Order: sequence, then C-alpha cells, then structure tokens
Amino acid sequence: MFAVLKTGGKQYKVQAGDVLRVEKLAAEAGETVQFNDILMLGGDNLVVGTPMVSGAAVQAMVIDQIKGEKLIHYVKRRRKHSSQRTKGHRQQLTLLRVTDILGSGADKSGVKAAIGAGSVTVTDEAPKAKPAKKAEAPKAEAKAEAPKAEAKPAKKAEPKADAAAGADDLKKLSGVGPALEKKLNAAGVTTFAQIAAWTEADIAEFDEKLSFKGRIEREGWVDQAKKIVAGEA
Repeated sequence: MFAVLKTGGKQYKVQAGDVLRVEKLAAEAGETVQFNDILMLGGDNLVVGTPMVSGAAVQAMVIDQIKGEKLIHYVKRRRKHSSQRTKGHRQQLTLLRVTDILGSGADKSGVKAAIGAGSVTVTDEAPKAKPAKKAEAPKAEAKAEAPKAEAKPAKKAEPKADAAAGADDLKKLSGVGPALEKKLNAAGVTTFAQIAAWTEADIAEFDEKLSFKGRIEREGWVDQAKKIVAGEA
C-alpha cells in the first residue's frame, strides 16, 4: 500500500519503511508525527482525494533534524551597477521513517500532527474574555462657576473731530492729490497762506519730507498759493 502526502508545499509518494527528507517540522528526534494531508491512497483499491482523502493519514518517526546540501547563489549585474554577489544556503530538513499508512480513522489516532517549524498552530478555543475594568469612582462634581459679569453694551464710537477742520483744499495746487495733501497736513501745512510764506529753506525742507525734490519749484506751489490768497485764482 502506498500514499501520496503533501507537506512543505511538496508531494511525496511513500510506503511503510521509506526514509524521506521533508521541510523542517516542529518535532524532536524520536517523536512520531502524523501527516493528514493525503492526496491519494494506492493498493488493492485506488482512492483519489477531492482534494484530500477523508480519514487517511501517514505516520512517521522523526530520525533527526538535518541540513541539505549547500547551494551557491551567484548574481552579477553587468550593465548599470557592475556588481556581483555570491550567497550560500543550506535548507533545514527533517529526516523521517514512514511507520504506518492509515486508510481511515486518522482523527482518532491521537498522534501529533506534522506541523512545519515556521507554522502557527490554530486552536478552536474561543479567545478568553478580558476581565472587565473596575468601575471608576465617580468624579467629584465640578465646582459651580461664578456667574460671569454681564457684558456691558459697547459704547458707540463718537465721531472724531476732523483733524483738518477749517483747512484749505490743498488739492487746488498743481500736482497735489489726496495722498500728497495728507502728507502736507501731517507736516502741519493746512492753508495756502502757509505755503505762500515759504522761504527757500522751507522749500528745501519740504522737498525732503515729501520725497519730491524740486517738485515744489517746478509746479510753482508758492506762486499758486499767493494768487489763491490774493483772490486772483
């Protein structure tokens, strides 16, 4: 009687007494393990699994944990990096001797299932419920906040007195616009009479303040102011 079993992603055809090497199993030397993934049973009656044969198994005894032959892996990159690398590898294996082939009743044999060394055993036990957290003591009630003072109604903004009240309209002078008029008012010049009384020193001073050097004489502000004061303009 023979069987085709599956383990470690590979398939093996075995008979009782066969010695084979498989991917490393989580078992020690001398232990008996059972392979439950049986794809085919052969003998007097051929049984093909769909995909596994229900109730069939192969039992084997672990002889030793061994390593396979050393394999050399060589990589060379010629074009871009021009690099080369050599790596060696020895696969970890388990040496087994097949002791028995079961056609049925595998689930009642009580033999440890063959599990890969890197596999995780899944149990049917429900996860244990976490202990309930102790109820926290009720926090002290927050102190009542003091009543907030009622917001006073905002005072209506009083109309500001016109800084240039009673000032002349300096925009009548040639070359004076709103922006330049504000600069003159800020410098204390609000009437044509002041401009008409400017001396050369005053003209030079305001040329610097207004950043328009030579403009006062060029536009003739002093002469224009004198005419306006005299009522000629």
